[in-house]
Amino acid sequence: AATEHLLERRRRTFLDDLLPGLDEHGVRLADWSELDGEDRAWAGKVFTERIFPVLTPLAVDPGHPFPYISNLSLNLALIVRDPSGGERRFARVKIPPLLPGLLAMPDGRRFLALEQVIAAHLESLFPGMEIESHHPFRVTRNADLTLEEEEADDLLVAVEMELRRRRFGRAVRLEVDPSMTEEVRILLTRELDLQPEDLYEGSGPLDHTALWQFYNLDRPELKEEPFAPVKPFRLGGDGETSDVFSAIRQGALLVQHPYESFSDSVEEFIEQASRDPDVLAIKHTLYRTSGDSAIVRSLIRASERGKQVAALVELKARGDEAANIGFARALERAGVHVVYGLVGLKTHCKIALVVRQEGDGITRYCHIGTGNYNASTARTYEDIGILTADPEIGADLTDLFNYLTGYSRRVEYRKLLVAPSALRPRMLELIDRETALGPDGRIVWKLNNLVDPGIIDALYGASQAGVQIDLIVRAICCLRPGVPGLSDNIRVRSIIGRWLEHSRVYYFGDGSQKDELHGRFFIGSADMMDRNLDRRVESVVPLESTEMRARIREILATELADDVLAWTLGPDGTWHKVPVDAGLNAHQRLQDQAVARARRRLDADAAVPAVPAVTR
Repeated sequence: AATEHLLERRRRTFLDDLLPGLDEHGVRLADWSELDGEDRAWAGKVFTERIFPVLTPLAVDPGHPFPYISNLSLNLALIVRDPSGGERRFARVKIPPLLPGLLAMPDGRRFLALEQVIAAHLESLFPGMEIESHHPFRVTRNADLTLEEEEADDLLVAVEMELRRRRFGRAVRLEVDPSMTEEVRILLTRELDLQPEDLYEGSGPLDHTALWQFYNLDRPELKEEPFAPVKPFRLGGDGETSDVFSAIRQGALLVQHPYESFSDSVEEFIEQASRDPDVLAIKHTLYRTSGDSAIVRSLIRASERGKQVAALVELKARGDEAANIGFARALERAGVHVVYGLVGLKTHCKIALVVRQEGDGITRYCHIGTGNYNASTARTYEDIGILTADPEIGADLTDLFNYLTGYSRRVEYRKLLVAPSALRPRMLELIDRETALGPDGRIVWKLNNLVDPGIIDALYGASQAGVQIDLIVRAICCLRPGVPGLSDNIRVRSIIGRWLEHSRVYYFGDGSQKDELHGRFFIGSADMMDRNLDRRVESVVPLESTEMRARIREILATELADDVLAWTLGPDGTWHKVPVDAGLNAHQRLQDQAVARARRRLDADAAVPAVPAVTR
């Protein structure tokens, strides 16, 4: 019922809001029935020249078994009839995924769904047959890997084999158009081994990915104003190229993407390390990365230049398994020491370590972040990372990489909080400290998901003790705020806007309501879910410099004050839009602050007013 409700909301948004809004601006999703003879002749010519040659109609009869339906592919189900003998058969036509899902009409304003163009020309695919009916449908298959890791001699080979098997994973959902006849519904449900409750009906397109074509139109007036991430000032924000290592030695740096450039900070850090003759070793984790990864190229170049390079490539990152296998093989060919992850655990931490010879000793430079090393998502996901040469953090990362690549069993670290060993007990201890402070306690978290029952119960206990708690949760929140006697002092909000909120930030006030920078600040890769705390390797790092703590306080305070993008969660589990009062848009505010900061005028810029304090 919940899934059906969400799908219906999506359909209503598409049909009642998006399409009329586009129509008002001269962009129309046309229907084949609306076209005149000239338009149909043009579409027929396109079909003959560009679409027909790549189509493969598949019939089902005693000599042709029911075809394999690939995951999330868009298809047409047909009933065709032989007029000579009256025999009726089922057939299937797959909509080619390599062709644009929308066909742009010559006027540049109207678009046709590709499946409608194909449906209008089915006689070309089945000459001499009568087309009784045709209906679009889509199948979702189980995408989980079923790995027996303990029994695998080679994890990479095992994942490759499982990926091949996953192509034929069990169907779990069938999406159909309302026009589909009961005869075809029963046939598809039976052949896909589904139950009636696995069938979902809905008007509108079954595959919304084609809508990217609307976004890619050259219509800047219909889009957000372009924003180019700024280069952090200490890394050359004044226009000059900076020595990253020299900048980090001046003090730890905090960067927030996409406001500050990922390529000019994190990628530049690894790129400079790859060509610096004084760099001895680079160690890196890769969970998800972009197709043409500058970081992977830098690691390969570093290895080719004789540096010791180790990369932990998580082969079990859902949806990226095939891409990560490709990265792993490319790195191995270049001589990089590649590790595929730990048996029974996913390596989800975002860490990089560069070991550099300086004088008579070595300095360890570190990056620890909340987001993946992916240049594509770094342009749309909000994430935070730090670059530091803190000796204790460098020693911790050395120990952590030894754990990931070897047989180290270290569970205690100097500063890092690492899952699955120490993160959960340490978080519970920090919550308990605030609980003991009662009304003087303060907790502010920003994370993607809050699910773990033990953590939620601890937060309930803190609320009952009088601790003021604000949670900024992007996705799943199993905690119910504002329940009398249980969570009166907990507020939950979500920021939905131009950027996808992805960073994980944890603030504990330690009893001070006067010093805004007092307390403990942490960032890292872990959400508060049992999978993160118990079944993944995660890293969370404390922020100790005044500059970094001030930046995090500013980010949290801005998102707590937002009344343009913010939604709040009620005690009944429903979300409500926050009424607009001051008109504070957190994404725009943080954008403005990043630009001003890069120009060395943040404090003096009257156009960027102060934000409310984290404390209340």
